[in-house]
Amino acid sequence: MSILDMIKTTLQAAGVQFKLLHHEPTPTSADAARVRGSSLTDGGKALVLKVGDWFGVFVLSAALKLDSKKIQDHFKVKKIRFATKEELLELTGLVPGSVPPFGEPVLPLPLYLDTSITKNEHINFNAGSLTDSVDMLVKDYLALAKPKEMFGFSASSS
Repeated sequence: MSILDMIKTTLQAAGVQFKLLHHEPTPTSADAARVRGSSLTDGGKALVLKVGDWFGVFVLSAALKLDSKKIQDHFKVKKIRFATKEELLELTGLVPGSVPPFGEPVLPLPLYLDTSITKNEHINFNAGSLTDSVDMLVKDYLALAKPKEMFGFSASSS
């Protein structure tokens, strides 16, 4: 079953409302917001990071940047980095830009959310491909995604 099919099945089984949009390839968050006709702020940017010796999915508003130091301090590790294209493919079967904001059981990794996600009513995200997006309510997303932890790891917008 594809990641997109797993997401659709999960959302349908929970009975939540969502919109699925098939569109041109969107390798960046800005491209995705443009084709969706939505705000960059509503985008859920999912990043696979290596934190010390383990990998996780970290999700923040697409309008923000990751603050690596906050993650290092939170997990008390000296080094974090983005997964390479090869590691991402091996871990998830996905290419950069297509990672949805889900951990287990959709992706075999723990999920961590930045508090910026809770500031919007909707979340939009690429759903396992560069050509398929989902738009859903944040409250439903939070109930289904079940993040391992939520904390502030985005860079200050000021």
